[in-house]
Amino acid sequence: MKVLWKFVLLVALTSWLLAAPGAGPEPLPEAVSNNAVAMLKVKGQIELFSLMGLGAKKTWDSVSNNAYSIDADSGKAYTIHSVPGTAGRIGAMAIGVADYLFLFGGYVLYQGGGMAVPDVGIYETAGDRWLRGTDMPVGVGDAVIGSYRDRYVYLIGGRSNRGPVADVQVYDVEKSRWLQATPIPDAVFGHAGAMVGDTIIYIGGAQKNPAGESPRFVASTECWRGKIDHHDFKRIVWTKLPSHPGSAQFRVAAGGSEKDEMIYFSGGSDNPYDYNGIGYDGKPAEPSPMTFAFNLRTGKWENLDDNTPNPTMDHRGLLVTHEGLVIIGGMDKGQQVTAKIELLPKLPKGK
Repeated sequence: MKVLWKFVLLVALTSWLLAAPGAGPEPLPEAVSNNAVAMLKVKGQIELFSLMGLGAKKTWDSVSNNAYSIDADSGKAYTIHSVPGTAGRIGAMAIGVADYLFLFGGYVLYQGGGMAVPDVGIYETAGDRWLRGTDMPVGVGDAVIGSYRDRYVYLIGGRSNRGPVADVQVYDVEKSRWLQATPIPDAVFGHAGAMVGDTIIYIGGAQKNPAGESPRFVASTECWRGKIDHHDFKRIVWTKLPSHPGSAQFRVAAGGSEKDEMIYFSGGSDNPYDYNGIGYDGKPAEPSPMTFAFNLRTGKWENLDDNTPNPTMDHRGLLVTHEGLVIIGGMDKGQQVTAKIELLPKLPKGK
């Protein structure tokens, strides 16, 4: 019965995504980029969420604290209670755990700069209200997020007010407390990845320029796998992986699927950039058209599509559904912020 019910949920989710050729979900009410995204079962239905992000003007004062849920039956986006605070954030991380939506960190922008914050928000769908969790020990944005045993949330790396960090901060949602896990090998932010079971995969990101010159940050081309110790969830063994098939390293959309035993990646840029899409080297960043995946069963990379339609960058994640990969918002070519919601196939092109 449980398996049948899950199947019904997945059919409901994908009915609006794949209803007809050319048809797709309605766009968000506003264009948004670098928004936090997550998926959660609500009253037996799967809902997708988009939280905060950068608006179409791409200026410090165009950051939104609006929040949306996307209904699985109709495909429509509905406004939910906005994220608390006088200003919105970019680069925050979100995840659904233990029937709640958790939102972590990100950056508050102001004229001439920005600041990473340690805020933890907990969204309760039944009452459409936000609760406050225990602040992060180190406020970061642009971190990789994942959950373990439906209790522990891992925030991997990210950018703090002192620069990129290698910290792996673990939030125990049952006790609302923070712990520290084995750090990643190098401090990066804007990297992409996900957690499936006891395994973390992440790629790329931006790191401080080793030459100590301009630009401040350059792309990391490294890929890493982390295995969580079953006897001590704070202990992670990190192993370097071969290079992935694509060229993009920064703010690639990524998400994992336990059923598929895959972690998927799409879009992103090979040139680390500031929030407006202009690289730290002064050159405009553009999205990569590649979609690829790491197969946890084989331990190998797989190329899914060299020429993904409508590629985007500036993502905090993608959401893996039964029939495809859902990407919400982001930046199109020419650094244009979009309201689109795209569905990409999980199988290699032509299969």
